[in-house]
Amino acid sequence: MSAPIKLTTPLRDEDVEKLNIGDRILMSGSLYTARDAAHKRMIHQLDRGERLPFDVQGQVIYYVGPSPARPGRPIGAAGPTTSYRMDAYSPRLMEEGLKGMIGKGMRSAEVIDAMKRHRCVYMAAVGGAAALLSRCVKEAEIIAYEDLGPEAVRRLQVEDFPVILVNDVRGHDLYEEGAKKYRK
Repeated sequence: MSAPIKLTTPLRDEDVEKLNIGDRILMSGSLYTARDAAHKRMIHQLDRGERLPFDVQGQVIYYVGPSPARPGRPIGAAGPTTSYRMDAYSPRLMEEGLKGMIGKGMRSAEVIDAMKRHRCVYMAAVGGAAALLSRCVKEAEIIAYEDLGPEAVRRLQVEDFPVILVNDVRGHDLYEEGAKKYRK
């Protein structure tokens, strides 16, 4: 097994174009958290011609609603949420320059097509390992929609946050390819 690929945000086309499904990645830099309620607000802002709460160019959104932080920690448990709930909003954010998404579960054909067009990737974080994932978060700051509580948009500073590439910029899908091996 090859060593994990280390990436630091913001990502560039050349960063995501070299990735292949199944690659293990250690992500460092800023990740932005957002779930469906925050995504809906961001799309409404774009529809009204307003700026988003952060510049999505080259950024990665992590689909998470973390639990409250324990004393001395920047964040509580921070496991991924199901990604298909963001499928209606994701292509529009890719048009704005989003380069990566982290969650769990499969993405729709429309989202995969948008990833190919806009050079964006989808990565999975391990569900059920929320407390372990939170150890990679060094700082957490709410930057928008504080009224959404755990679903507010946060900027996380992460170090070696472990993910696996599920969908690459060529439209390959790790879940589909993995299932094919067992259908024989």
